[in-house]
Amino acid sequence: MTESTLSAGEVRFFSGSSNPQLAERIATHLGVPLDATHITRFSNDNMYIQLGASVRYRRVYIVQSLSQPVNDHLMELLMMLDIARSAAASEVHAIIPYFSFGRSDKKDAPRISITARLVADLLKTAGATHVMSMMFHSPQVHGFFGLPTDPLSSRKVFKEYLDNLDLSGAIIISPDMGQAKSAARFAKTLGLPVAAGNKERVSDSEVIISGLVGNQVRGHKRALVYDDEIATGGSIMELSRVLIGEGVEDIRVICTHGVFSRNGLERLAAVPEITEIITTDTVYIPPEKIHPKLTIVSVAPVFADAIRHNINHESLSDLFVYGE
Repeated sequence: MTESTLSAGEVRFFSGSSNPQLAERIATHLGVPLDATHITRFSNDNMYIQLGASVRYRRVYIVQSLSQPVNDHLMELLMMLDIARSAAASEVHAIIPYFSFGRSDKKDAPRISITARLVADLLKTAGATHVMSMMFHSPQVHGFFGLPTDPLSSRKVFKEYLDNLDLSGAIIISPDMGQAKSAARFAKTLGLPVAAGNKERVSDSEVIISGLVGNQVRGHKRALVYDDEIATGGSIMELSRVLIGEGVEDIRVICTHGVFSRNGLERLAAVPEITEIITTDTVYIPPEKIHPKLTIVSVAPVFADAIRHNINHESLSDLFVYGE
């Protein structure tokens, strides 16, 4: 790992209210303090934000996941970027571990917004000079940004965790063809075969998986279901039904962004064959919502390493989501 050249005098590190725990972990890995952010509301519900340290002619890093409440957290981020730019920061880095608007990446119905592109434009307008995120929902989201953007991968931290487990006889499964390439990259790092579900989405929470494409699943007793994001868990529930029908007895679910809305975590954990659900800390999960089957690995080292590489003018290709 590259030695950090950051010093507390030249850097300011802030967090919005979505995930200060992850921001603190990243700052700790970098050896810099997490400066205070003061967020309140006026009587008319308008937000009031003040950064708690001078940013003049400094590199400013603002950590904010676009998790629930998504629109409030987006507004916080835009205001913090605008504050840093207006206060003469030399660089303004938006560190967005979870870019939830990435799911709005295409015009697949009349009179709808490609919101991922709109939000990318807003970030630039607000003052961001650079964006860093993790596991965009699709490759085209990267192209929506009109400023330098680093899409990082969570594969490294998942591999480090899985290397300590017995994966003999396992197969990697992607819930759909859209994530098949990402699953194939992950399978390659683990030396495992890969297959994908043939999925049709009926609604936001309902899908139909009619079969599997790729390696034959029958004969594998273990499956690692690999996805970028789990919200309601509908896709994983349907895929688990198919896998169990194929004779799979042990299912580990792996996702970068554990959103787990509408009791998604509880629904998955209730399936006896799902023995573990592994996610990262891109989305904060309060302690009272953590299930015994849930394992959370931190992506703070990945973000810290990427920030160091940027500071030292070094390549980030080993950390990119589309790298090998």
